[in-house]
Amino acid sequence: MKKFIFCFVVLFIFSTTKNLQAQNYPTPNKTYRVAIFAPLYLDSAFNGYQLRSEYAIPKFTIAGADFVQGAQIALDTINLNGQHVQAYIFDSKSFSEPVPSLIKNNKLDNIDLIIGSVKEPEYTQLAQFALRKNIPFVSATYPNDGNIRQNPNLLIANSTLKANCEGIFSYIMQKHGTDNIYLVKKKNDNRIDNYFREINYADGKPLLKIKTIMLDSSISSTGLKYLIDTTKPVVIIGASLDENFSKKLADACYPISKTNKIIFIGMPNWDGFSSWYKKDAYPDFPIRYTSPHYDVKNNLFSNYLENKYFDLYRTKPSDMAEKGFEVTYCFTSILINHPAAFIQNVNDTLYAPFHDFNFRAVRNTKYSPVDYYENKHLFIMQIINGQISREW
Repeated sequence: MKKFIFCFVVLFIFSTTKNLQAQNYPTPNKTYRVAIFAPLYLDSAFNGYQLRSEYAIPKFTIAGADFVQGAQIALDTINLNGQHVQAYIFDSKSFSEPVPSLIKNNKLDNIDLIIGSVKEPEYTQLAQFALRKNIPFVSATYPNDGNIRQNPNLLIANSTLKANCEGIFSYIMQKHGTDNIYLVKKKNDNRIDNYFREINYADGKPLLKIKTIMLDSSISSTGLKYLIDTTKPVVIIGASLDENFSKKLADACYPISKTNKIIFIGMPNWDGFSSWYKKDAYPDFPIRYTSPHYDVKNNLFSNYLENKYFDLYRTKPSDMAEKGFEVTYCFTSILINHPAAFIQNVNDTLYAPFHDFNFRAVRNTKYSPVDYYENKHLFIMQIINGQISREW
């Protein structure tokens, strides 16, 4: 059973005062306070300091714990430039001190940066607080804007579904713009189709010729082939977040790919579909999807994290641990080195451990105020023969 490095209390303070040669011009002798929120479910998992289950730590606590453990390793790694950092780690699912209670009791008033691996309702609560107190809030893992508007302190690192559709559109335009392009969706599931229409018709006329196909749950290879033109290479956009529908679509595409070139690409949550990872399911047939997170492996930070994590926990860091490390290292470093201009320097590549971010202002209209900043740097990943690799 994996050990946990963090204390089993609602609040953990990590304070460090390394003295290193200064870069840029951070505020002298400033103590920067960073609040890190993750769903640890300590009240559910523990009775005081004792596990409620004598056999194992509950699975629902693991993602949040991994995120925190990655964040802690990052905090121990940051070049502090002679400054001081205090990191406060909060359980976003605490019963005794939920986010509204922390806000009401002024326990977050002196925070300089909020990093959150949170969903609703904590996401909106923290976003509203960040706006009111003019504190940057980095939403690390929630791929949703939560209908937040006019909040220039909100940074969405895990790109929204619409942004992922923009990434797929850009990829197709640059690499497959002359192919026959089809968007395949479930009946009455129009959200992704609407995003692509909005992107494609942004200038009033279509940039790509995309034909929409609506199918029910009975998808067959023969039926699909009847609906597409295979005289040229074919691009199939799987416009669904549903695993069962996406698998049936892949099952229909795979036999066609043996005689016709098919580019099969889907949504960002496809990386979690177990069907793709069976080595004999779709031999040599790439399942593509978008992702804002890519650990290049074998770079300095990746090797450090992997070695340090193994030393502590005797296992490799999970995707959540990588994300906790990445956002904590990057944005705490930016806070230290650009305390008066955090947002203006949020894309500073010097502090990105795995890959660059590309935060861009999102507005309701061209001339309206900034609603939030969103990471638009997306990768096209592929799963082939059960293995993940970067395609673009």
